[in-house]
Amino acid sequence: LVEVNPKAQPPVCKIMDYGRFKYDEKKKRAEAKKRQAQIELKEIKLRPKTDEHDIAFKVNHIRRFIEGGNKVKITVRFRGREITHPEVALKQIETIIDQVGDQVIVETPPRMEGRTMTTILAPRGARPGT
Repeated sequence: LVEVNPKAQPPVCKIMDYGRFKYDEKKKRAEAKKRQAQIELKEIKLRPKTDEHDIAFKVNHIRRFIEGGNKVKITVRFRGREITHPEVALKQIETIIDQVGDQVIVETPPRMEGRTMTTILAPRGARPGT
């Protein structure tokens, strides 16, 4: 005797094999989990001296990630004396955002965190904060 729906009034029970019931429940949970959309955070790393062609190449990667429904974290890492010119990295990030265009929403604006400047882009249509 297996209790199928304990919240019903009166509770619903069936005469069945309990092992088979547990197996079916596990399969249902696994199938529901597989159907759930997984949003990953992909990361693109740059340096302030990254050339235009390399940036264009990275923009193509960003487009592919966004079309796949993933968020993209753009990281510009400073080394040595490059840290004295954060405006170069800001300009790079703004250029990338302009090139990707209306496909993305800027989820977090560019900000300095130690020796890196980061921003997160989400696909347009995705809810912010998810």
